[in-house]
Amino acid sequence: MWNQTIDPTGQLWLSAIIAVIPVLVFLLCLVVFKLKGITAALIAVALQIAVALWPFGMPVGSIAGAGLLGILTAIWPIAYIIVMAVWLYKLAVASGRFDVIRASISGISPDQRIQVLLISFCFGAFLEGAAGFGVPIAICAALLVQLGFAPIKAAMLSLVANVAAGAYGAIGIPVIVGAQVGGVELMDLTLLMVLVLQLLTFSVPFILVMILDGWRGVRETWPATLAVSVVYSVVQAVILIFLGPELADIVPGLLGMVAIFMVGRVWQPKRIYREDGGEIPAVEKHDFGEVVVAWSPFYILTGVIFVWSIPWFKSLFLPDGPLSWLVFVVPIPGITGVVVPAGADAPTAAAWSFTPVNATGTAILIAVLVTFFTTPRLTGGDLWAQLAGAVRELWRPIVLIALILVVANIANYSGGSASIGNALAAVGLLFPLFSPIIGWFGVFITGSVVNNNTLFAQLQTVTAGEIGVDSTLLVAANTAGGTVAKVVSPQSIAIAAGAVGLTGREGEILRASIKYSLAMLAYVCVWVFILSLIIPAA
Repeated sequence: MWNQTIDPTGQLWLSAIIAVIPVLVFLLCLVVFKLKGITAALIAVALQIAVALWPFGMPVGSIAGAGLLGILTAIWPIAYIIVMAVWLYKLAVASGRFDVIRASISGISPDQRIQVLLISFCFGAFLEGAAGFGVPIAICAALLVQLGFAPIKAAMLSLVANVAAGAYGAIGIPVIVGAQVGGVELMDLTLLMVLVLQLLTFSVPFILVMILDGWRGVRETWPATLAVSVVYSVVQAVILIFLGPELADIVPGLLGMVAIFMVGRVWQPKRIYREDGGEIPAVEKHDFGEVVVAWSPFYILTGVIFVWSIPWFKSLFLPDGPLSWLVFVVPIPGITGVVVPAGADAPTAAAWSFTPVNATGTAILIAVLVTFFTTPRLTGGDLWAQLAGAVRELWRPIVLIALILVVANIANYSGGSASIGNALAAVGLLFPLFSPIIGWFGVFITGSVVNNNTLFAQLQTVTAGEIGVDSTLLVAANTAGGTVAKVVSPQSIAIAAGAVGLTGREGEILRASIKYSLAMLAYVCVWVFILSLIIPAA
């Protein structure tokens, strides 16, 4: 066995600086030196291995095991989910249904400022609540490109729009995990999530319009922008306060789309904005039945994923469930039963889980097959050709995701991630100001708000007790910081790049997006610090 240490140099701040070097170099490679994503990630992997060896003293076998776990996780479930989602989208295009979808969107408004609210904000939130794991980013970015948006702008808008929904993705799992790991009450956490994030959520539609067309765009579209902001943020707040996080994306996303549709029936902006400055495309007329059928792949997707998410279905695959034999837990050499986390008495039981039936990707696969068998226009050749096309487009982003997860797992199991978190926690009463930064770092390196809360929610709770701050507030801050990091998470950017055909140009998307992520992070940090002075410790 190997005992992890978070302060190998004897100076926590120095240990943390060394631990953060691979991530900082990765950012510099993308933003400053403009290297391709895979090249930057390979450099980060090499640096992370070096840091794990010295000063953290991680055995070579454990480094290899952590890297292997990262690669396996990239393949299953992440690559599986992304490929299935893009396959579904490509089938919708190949079937001709997307032409009807595009016409139905243009029929609501030909103005692309309104379209981005409908697709990236509302529909994206709906997909985030139902599926998560990059599905909304992939599908919405691709939809925007089809509607005439420049690929980089489409990817960046979909990433920024995801901030309003990212904390409650996949039926509220990030917040649920945060409450469990942090040892706080779930409903208390959801209430504080409203206090921490709801003003930012309200502002996201305005931010999207400003990105496209500045203050002039806000002035010209304020009836629709205000309507969707109010409907989405108020409904989400009510659900969080009274029901919990499970439906906090799905229902607001649906009602937001309804709000845009209703406003569009009585009002349109005087100046129609087009991203390319071109002419307004002619709107094809389709009857209601055609529109319903065209959107059906996404209804089917939502329905199947909803079944996959209900407690009854999940319970079938628990260790004592009747279908537990369909869950395969694979120990990882060098990690499972070998690495003893700092402060723990027993080695970690971390392992790779292969879940062929109850995986989210399988739910999307079922939606793909139902869509295929209910679309007479599609042939078997079309089905496999679209799958092959999805794999060709996505294999490079998947390789990038695998490399990032190698970095993340080595950092986590070597003690590097905990070193960074504990160094920030050592600032005492100023800690609430830096608390969201820990969450931001957690999602940047792992790509997941769930993984971020798994890593750092308990650290936030312990630190809150030491400095006399409400622990639930800091778990909420950890989640909120992670949510704004999804805008620049290498995993999210790799998915967006693959969806819009910009594989190898991830740095361009990052450079376009990072200022929005950092500005939102600064707001969350200051706001959480103010709240920490107001809310008494529990």
